[in-house]
Amino acid sequence: MLVLGVMSGTSADGIDVALARIFGAPPRLNAKLMGHTSVKLTAALRKEILHVAEGHLITANELSQLNFRLGEAFAGAALSACTRFRLSRSRVDLIGSHGQTVFHQGIPAYFFGSKVASTLQIAEPSIIAARTGITTVCDFRPADIALGGQGAPLVPYADYLLYRHAKFGRVSLNLGGIANITVLPAGAKPQQVFAFDTGPANMLIDALVSHFTHGRKRFDANAHLASRGRSIPALLNELLRDPYLKLRPPKSTGREYFGHAYTKKLLALGRRYHAEPNDLIRAATIFTALSVVDALHRFVLPKEKIQQLIVSGGGARNPLILAQLAAALPNIEVLPSSRLGIPEDAKEAFAFALLAYETFHQRPSNLPSATGARGPAILGKISYAPPR
Repeated sequence: MLVLGVMSGTSADGIDVALARIFGAPPRLNAKLMGHTSVKLTAALRKEILHVAEGHLITANELSQLNFRLGEAFAGAALSACTRFRLSRSRVDLIGSHGQTVFHQGIPAYFFGSKVASTLQIAEPSIIAARTGITTVCDFRPADIALGGQGAPLVPYADYLLYRHAKFGRVSLNLGGIANITVLPAGAKPQQVFAFDTGPANMLIDALVSHFTHGRKRFDANAHLASRGRSIPALLNELLRDPYLKLRPPKSTGREYFGHAYTKKLLALGRRYHAEPNDLIRAATIFTALSVVDALHRFVLPKEKIQQLIVSGGGARNPLILAQLAAALPNIEVLPSSRLGIPEDAKEAFAFALLAYETFHQRPSNLPSATGARGPAILGKISYAPPR
């Protein structure tokens, strides 16, 4: 099958699209990335997404409208990708759409007298299927939550298929809005794989850059601003005492924890330590790297021998993060995912193409050892294309 994976991450800065050619079934499932691209979201649409994801009040009609409007945007991104890949949409068999996360509560919390965990990804799949004429799989996370899992992370299934190695222990690190790792012991079986979110990645850095530039810049290209800042060890130590870092996996997080309120806390810390804007951006950048290192030393390296750290996501283009990782992990080779055939910006969209393929074939694709679910789950819901 030819499958398009489509997603927008926590940063909501664009819609990533990956084209995969997939055949077979586990353990002999074969997948090849045929192309990838990204389509920017308009500034107004991104602002509304972040407004909702930060927990601000929104009416039911606004949420409904945003869901359908994002469906149009995702459909447009899929069609744009077909044009770019010089591929007739009639040749595409399936779309896997992660959608846009606007809420994620992986750990049950009391709500009207009962403990409830929930997650919400929007970008109406019926619109995607209707506009593209391609059957669309969406809403992957709830099936795992229904079995007691956190609904995240789901990318470890793809990490296992892509990166497992008979002799090398590997960790796959994705630096999106949030940083997450998948631990792949040498010769691992699926039940030996574990994964979790380590903390923030681009989310805090981007928020600070946008704040200090009054929205003129969205991110710190090549760590240009952070490299001009000075290090403030006491400020960094304060960040590294964050209680999330001490929570044992499985665990997941997002904008609900490391969003607007956390940015305000960071700005207050900056004032306390007399930090200039670039000093604070530098602190957030180094915090991203060292929170990953902290997670490895707490939860991974005491029990697994790891030889390689494979880095993907937008943060893989941040030279300061990569330098900090390499310096703090001298016995582990730090390498970009492109060295192993998957460009840094393509892996998550590629993963949802794989998950859609498995769902279409009625096979489970969560890893309970990663999410904490009681057992395997067939993920997602299917919106069929209109009859031709």
